[in-house]
Amino acid sequence: MPAHPPTVEEERILALKKKPVPREPLPDAEIHSEGFRQTREARRSALVEDYVELIADLIEDGNEARQVDIAARLGVAQPTVAKMLTRLCADGLVSRKPYRGVFLTEAGRKVAEESRIRHQTVEAFLRSLGVSAETARIDAEGIEHHVSAETLEAFRKAMIAVR
Repeated sequence: MPAHPPTVEEERILALKKKPVPREPLPDAEIHSEGFRQTREARRSALVEDYVELIADLIEDGNEARQVDIAARLGVAQPTVAKMLTRLCADGLVSRKPYRGVFLTEAGRKVAEESRIRHQTVEAFLRSLGVSAETARIDAEGIEHHVSAETLEAFRKAMIAVR
């Protein structure tokens, strides 16, 4: 038994949880597969975007983006970072200097900025829904890679409408 009677909002949420959601018929195979293609592409680009966004953040914070710092902030081993940095160099997104940090190329800065804007939009939208700052930051880290431009624009419009 709850310590207090449920609020109107809690009752609404409970009702939504109990109400079965009608299942839509399967879409055409070509349309259906497009969603899966987009998800696979988002997964492929997510790591690249996370790395370049973090490198940009480290540089803008007044520090060098060093392999050891990247590893610590991403929670991965330094050899994992080294492998990814080699890939990012090959893709033309970063440059490295011996005994120095990692630097973004113009293309890398563009990817980082686009990723940061998506992240900030998703995080702000989640906050506008009442999600805590910490949870919104963590959730935005995953959502930002999978959200379309159309959905981001809808998030922006919804936040403007609420003000």
